[in-house]
Amino acid sequence: MQKDLKDFVKPFKKHDNDNWSTEVQIAILTWEIEKLKEHLASNHKDIDAKRSLLKKVAKRKKLVSYLKQKSFDSYKVIIKKLKLKW
Repeated sequence: MQKDLKDFVKPFKKHDNDNWSTEVQIAILTWEIEKLKEHLASNHKDIDAKRSLLKKVAKRKKLVSYLKQKSFDSYKVIIKKLKLKW
């Protein structure tokens, strides 16, 4: 994964000022989930981080299912780009 959030989200934006489309939100959550996974690898007793990770995964799941209903083509593209299993 890329280190900088802006670089990671850039391919998912529809235009330059696109910050909150569903695709961008899913990409941001994926980036945050990966960072939390890295954190938990070395800090496995951090209960708050575990809870935060679970909340982010649930939110991403809801957004992905929404995108699947709204635009199946966008859904297929974002699943392939982020390498998610659905």
